[in-house]
Parts: sequence; structure tokens; C-alpha cells
Amino acid sequence: MAENGFRINCSIKRIDQSIIEGFKALPTANIGDVMGRFGAMDYAIKSVNKPGIHVVGSAFTVQTHPSDNLMVHKAMDLAQPGDIIVIDACGDMGNAILGEIMCHYAKFRGISGYIVDGPVRDLKRIADMDYPVFAKGGTPRGPYKEGPGEINTIISCGGVAVKPGDIIVGDDDGVVVVPKEDAKQILKEANAHAEKEEEIITSIYKGKWDRSWIDETLNQKGCVIFD
Repeated sequence: MAENGFRINCSIKRIDQSIIEGFKALPTANIGDVMGRFGAMDYAIKSVNKPGIHVVGSAFTVQTHPSDNLMVHKAMDLAQPGDIIVIDACGDMGNAILGEIMCHYAKFRGISGYIVDGPVRDLKRIADMDYPVFAKGGTPRGPYKEGPGEINTIISCGGVAVKPGDIIVGDDDGVVVVPKEDAKQILKEANAHAEKEEEIITSIYKGKWDRSWIDETLNQKGCVIFD
């Protein structure tokens, strides 16, 4: 019988690759908008890379003790190319969960990136290698390798529930989690939302952006405007 705290699920259900590919053209803001502003991780989890980063992939989840990365190492050996390793380190900032060497190994194996609810180290070297890593910050203090931890269970990362196989999208604004069971519909709605925003931008420069909704909303709220 599996013991809580030391469990590894090697097999996860990933959604169709064509749906994952569809999210590569979308910013996190558009995706979050059509999910009712839900699904966005805490603002503190940011890219440690140079501006312009954009990463999409299937979540390969890890739950670990805040100061330990034993299960992260195991996850690197199990994850498939295109996966993103999402790590619940409880948000603790005491010990770095990974660094440059682990990023090189993940890159070699085709893993698309890391999302860490905690700190990492070797920030400049990671930025220079242009490998997607999102974390709460950095610290030179390294991790232990004792456990406990679990792989491919439901975790919480940046205040958002993440299931193995959910779609992860990260860019300069942050990270959003798309539930895999809703991904097809969310992709459709996010594309429509992005098209609508492009139409608004075009209308701005033509001097035709309809702004009447502002006064209509203020009137509904009973706002009094003084000259």
C-alpha cells in the first residue's frame, strides 16, 4: 500500500497535442479573462528569464518538502518531452528547489520548463540559457535530497489547484492553469477574445472605439458627476 508522502504516479492522461499547440498563440491575460479571472497563479511566481518568454505544456506535478528536491529529480527522469514540471514547495523561500544543472538536464530531456512555488538559484545562468523557469525568487541556499514528496498528485501551486495533465501557460505576466477537461472550450473562447481585442485596437486608431458603456455603467451605479 502506498504511503502518503512517498507516492509516484508514472502514468498521467495528457490531452490532444493539437489543443496544447493552440494555446501557444495566446497570452495568459486572454486565457485568464475567459476563465472568469480564475486560474492565474499568485503574482509572485514570475519568469526568471529575459522578457519575451512564453511556454505551454502539460503539467507534470510534484509536491515536495519546502527544503527538498528528491522528487523533483525523479520527476525529471519520468516527465515526457513537452511536459512542464510544476512544483508545490509550499511557497517557502528558505531553500532553492532547483538550479542551473537541473535546468540543463531538463532541457536535454525535452522538458519544456519549470514552475516553482518557491525559490530557485543560479538566476543569471538560467536567464542566459533561455530555459523557461517561473519561481517566487532566488536564494543561494541549496536543497536537501531526502524527501518526502509525491509525483503526479493534485497539488496547489501559487494558490491554484493543478492536476497532472492540465495545461500550463506562462509568459511575462505570470502563469495560468487551464483545466484539461475544459481546455478545448477555453481555447475557443480565448481565441475569440483575442480577436475581439485586436478589433478594439484597430477601432482606437480609427477613432471609432465605442466608450458609451462607461457613462451607462456610472449611471446605473447612481454616480453623480459635477461640472
